[in-house]
Amino acid sequence: MEQLGAAPGAQAPAGHVAGFVQDVVTLANAEREKAGCGPLHSESHLRAAAQKHADDMSARDYYEHDSPEGHDAGDRMSGAGYAWSTWGENIHRGPRTPARAMEDWMNSPGHRANILNCSFKDIGVGVTLTANGPWWVQNFGVKR
Repeated sequence: MEQLGAAPGAQAPAGHVAGFVQDVVTLANAEREKAGCGPLHSESHLRAAAQKHADDMSARDYYEHDSPEGHDAGDRMSGAGYAWSTWGENIHRGPRTPARAMEDWMNSPGHRANILNCSFKDIGVGVTLTANGPWWVQNFGVKR
């Protein structure tokens, strides 16, 4: 399997990940604009929570919204310092590009609903580009 610029088992360079993160935000906002929703603001606390979950799923090789200890996205967002009133999360494993990850999410009713939920104001994206992935996480939120 191609490593996207990373050695086997290693993550890709941070610049590559940062580009993928920005691409997912841009693509999500393009879909929201078509649906009449306002753009999502890229939020650093949500980004940290999303990245932590992507990294954890990759490191421990599980694919779930809840960690093996039972922590959900709301727990991770709070732990990262995001004071939320409402949240949503999309995860994905395997797509090689941001465009493919977004295409898959938009073709899934539940994932699409999160992306096009006009009440969400903030987004954080995590991407882990390892041999057992790539792993993608979108966290959505509304601050208290």
